[in-house]
Amino acid sequence: MPLHAKDAVRDRWVDDVYCSRDSSVAVPKYRFPPHALPADHAYAVVHDELMLDGNARMNLATFCQTWVEPEVHRLMDECIDKNIVDKDEYPQTAEIEARSVHMLADLWNSPAAANTIGCSTTGSSEAAMLAGLALKWRWRDRRRAANQSTERPNLVCGSVQVCWHKFARYFDIELREVPMEPGRYSLTPDKTLRCVDENTIGVVATLGVTFTCQYEPVREICRALDDLAARTGLDVPVHVDAASGGFVAPFLEPELEWDFRLPRVKSINASGHKYGLAPLGCGWVIWREAADLPQDLIFRVDYLGGDMPTFNLNFSRPGGQVMCQYYNFLRLGREGYREVQQACRETATFLAEQIGAFGPFEIVHDGRSGLPAACWKLKPGPHAGNFTLYDLADRLRYHGWQVCAYPLPGLPEVIVQRALIRHGVSRDLVRALVADMCGALVWFRDHPINVPVSNKDGSGFHH
Repeated sequence: MPLHAKDAVRDRWVDDVYCSRDSSVAVPKYRFPPHALPADHAYAVVHDELMLDGNARMNLATFCQTWVEPEVHRLMDECIDKNIVDKDEYPQTAEIEARSVHMLADLWNSPAAANTIGCSTTGSSEAAMLAGLALKWRWRDRRRAANQSTERPNLVCGSVQVCWHKFARYFDIELREVPMEPGRYSLTPDKTLRCVDENTIGVVATLGVTFTCQYEPVREICRALDDLAARTGLDVPVHVDAASGGFVAPFLEPELEWDFRLPRVKSINASGHKYGLAPLGCGWVIWREAADLPQDLIFRVDYLGGDMPTFNLNFSRPGGQVMCQYYNFLRLGREGYREVQQACRETATFLAEQIGAFGPFEIVHDGRSGLPAACWKLKPGPHAGNFTLYDLADRLRYHGWQVCAYPLPGLPEVIVQRALIRHGVSRDLVRALVADMCGALVWFRDHPINVPVSNKDGSGFHH
C-alpha cells in the first residue's frame, strides 16, 4: 500500500467505534446531517446519550411498567413491523386483540363478556377520550330524541389526571371537577349529586386517584345516581377510569364492586402498561355492551384491502404491546396476577411503615387498599433541618431516586410525596430507598435549610 494512502484507511485499522473519525467530531443536533454514518457509529451516539437519562427502575414517580420478562422483549422484536390497525393484513394480531378485549370484559364482570365491544389504545389517556366521546354522543342522541338543546355538555369528576382536562378542552366539554378538601381527597356521592344536571354526559369515578393512589367509592356514587334517577328521572351514566386499579382490584379485592357488576357503569378504561405489566404503549377501553358505543363513532375503511371497522385516534399503531399483554394474560392468569400485585402491596405497606417510623411524616396512603403505593406528607410544625418535601425529592435524586413531590389539587398548601411500587420494585430496592431517606434526614439535620424550596423551583409532579 502506498504510504500516502494510509490516512484514507486509518479508520479501518482498529475495529473500535470510539477510535473512529466520526467520534472525533460532534454530530449535528438540530440540523439534518449531510452524510451517512455507519450503523454501529450512529447506534453508539444514541446509546451514549440515553445514558444521561435517569434509571427507569429507580423512578418511583411513574405508574408505568419499567421491568419486563425476556420473552416480552422477544415478542416486541417479532412484532416491530405489525400495524395492529391493519386487520386485513394481520388477522391473527387482530384476533389476539379481540380475545384480550373479551378477557378484560370477563375480568371486569361484563354481563355479556363473550359479546362485548372494546379496543386497545396507545394508553389509558386515548382510551379515556374514546370513552368520553361515547358519553357525549349518547347524551346528545338522547337530547335530540327529546327535542332538547345539545349545548353546554358537562362532565363531573373528582381530581383527575390531565387526560380528562385535555378531553374537556379538545371536545368542548365543561369539566366540573370537584376539588379536594382537607381530609377529603376523592369524589363522594353527595358532591357528585351537587354537580350533575340535565347537561351532564356522565360521571367519571377513578379507581386509583393519581395524586393519592386511593380508590374512589364507585359503588356508593352509582347508588346515589340510582336514587337520583328514581326520584327525578335524570339518568346519568358512570365511566370508571381504572388506569391503574383495573389491573389491581380484581386480584387483590375481588369483592369490591366497581366494575360492570354495577349497571350504571357503562365503560371502563385501563392502562395495560401500568399494573397490567405490558410494555409502554398499551391501553384499553371496554363498554358494558355494544349498545353503549354509538355506531356513528365507528369508521369503516377499505383501502388496506378489506372492509375494516376502526375506532381509534391513531390509525397506524404497533401491535407488539397488545401481543405482550396477551402473553401476560396467558403467562400469569388470575393466580399469577394476584401473586404479583400482592407482593407489590406488601412492599408498599413495608415502605409506608418505615417512612411513618421516621417521625416527621404523616402517611396519607399506606398501600393496604387502593394501589400498591405509599403517599405521605410532612406533619405540622418545625422539623430538624426545616426541610420541605421538595428538598427531600431533590436530595434523593443525588442517589438516583425519582420520588415526586407536589401539591394536592385544590389544596396548594398540602404538599405530598408518593412512591409507586410496581412489579420489579423489589423489597431490597425499597430498603435501599429507606436507607437513602434516612441519610437525607440526617443531612438536613446537619445542614438546616433556612429558605424552603418553592413550588416553582421544586421537583414537580410526574405521571
